[in-house]
Amino acid sequence: MNDQARRATRPFRFGVVAPIGADLPAWRDRVRRIADSGYSTLLMPDVPTWQPAIGPTLATAAALADLRVGSWVYAAALREPWSTAWEAHSLSVLTEGRFEMGIGAGRPGIEVELGLPVVSPAARRARMRDTVAALRSFDGPDLHTPVVMAVSGPKSQALAFEVADAVTFVLSTEDDRAETTNRVRDFPAGRDIELGQHIAAVGDGVARFMAAPNLDTAALRAADSLVILPSDPAAAAEEIQRRREEIGFSYFVIGADFADTLAPVVAELAGH
Repeated sequence: MNDQARRATRPFRFGVVAPIGADLPAWRDRVRRIADSGYSTLLMPDVPTWQPAIGPTLATAAALADLRVGSWVYAAALREPWSTAWEAHSLSVLTEGRFEMGIGAGRPGIEVELGLPVVSPAARRARMRDTVAALRSFDGPDLHTPVVMAVSGPKSQALAFEVADAVTFVLSTEDDRAETTNRVRDFPAGRDIELGQHIAAVGDGVARFMAAPNLDTAALRAADSLVILPSDPAAAAEEIQRRREEIGFSYFVIGADFADTLAPVVAELAGH
């Protein structure tokens, strides 16, 4: 069986990026509701000073509900490899294997906004590689923390092929279905790597911390972009199945504001 066929038959799973709003009890209730709706993974964005730190937040979420937790994604521009790997390993231990480490280069300029030195693209990739290497060292032979790597260009894709368990593609809002399909098909062959899809919008809504709030959803639909799903559950389910069959995506990550809307989709597709 070739890579594309394996990816097309990989079971679906669904993650939710669930940032904390002003109401902490409401966030705790949302975490429990997400778990009860069949989602596999609760994820937190890496946005220092805007949200609580990823580590304690995910440890809290894992104690609230029986589901996986993960970073979506650690920004290498902000993080030193050793400390990030130690936090990731610690979360794996404390959650008894329910943590997955998402890591990427980080949004351009994010470090400057926080008063940190500029980190070049090459240095960001080096940090990503070193973080995974340190994580494997900390895990040892008896623990394997899954690594989901966010990639853009060919160099980060090559790195993900070498060291990651799953990959999500950083898509431009201008990319249409054909461009995205070609990017995924150009991903190196030879390893059965899970393909994840970051969903920035559902219907006319845009997810917090997953895209700019002024994202033009009408333009996304006109471009046949894959960063958006229809709000109708039946149409969304059909589209998700099409993306696995035609491209190989099986892990879909959405914003928490859409979790209830898409719960029927998750109930239908999770594990299929």
